[in-house]
Amino acid sequence: MVNQIKDVQPIRNIEDLHRMEWALGRFCGERDVTLFKIGCNTALRCSDILQIKTKDLLKLKNKREKIYKIKEKKTDKTRNIDFTAFYDDILPYVESCNSEWLFPSRKGDKPISVTQAYRQLNKAADMAEVDHIGTHTMRKTAGYWLYKRTNDIVKVQRFLNHTNPSVTRRYIGISDEEMHDTLRTFNLFA
Repeated sequence: MVNQIKDVQPIRNIEDLHRMEWALGRFCGERDVTLFKIGCNTALRCSDILQIKTKDLLKLKNKREKIYKIKEKKTDKTRNIDFTAFYDDILPYVESCNSEWLFPSRKGDKPISVTQAYRQLNKAADMAEVDHIGTHTMRKTAGYWLYKRTNDIVKVQRFLNHTNPSVTRRYIGISDEEMHDTLRTFNLFA
């Protein structure tokens, strides 16, 4: 098998986002839909999402603000992740999860691997006909849509925990998109 570098991109189209959610539910399962929703709403790396324990999200149920504290593996920094806006969407799955881990593997008492999450996302992407999907798609999608809603690259930079705005622009693909949009109507002779 030839290794190919995959050009992982954010999902820039709401219809594609909904098709991915549908395909994950139809061809994978509620576990994978929930993983996708958390990833696209929090911008957490997949490796951090997979470490979430069921009891920790259940503790948020009766709280007004659903703030989950996590220590990121890559940066070793502690972050407060706000689940408030989408908590009710994931609660039925969280309550039905009969495992210590929110995303349990069928192979023993541990969470699924990042590789397994990648496989599930790509299986759904094939069914939904969405290209350029990887585990970072969820994180990039969260950053992309936050930028589209706020037009504030510094806010997105802080959200993604990046060191400077140029890294963030490149990561979420905004520079390329803005250039493409500009050139689409660029004609000096019109």
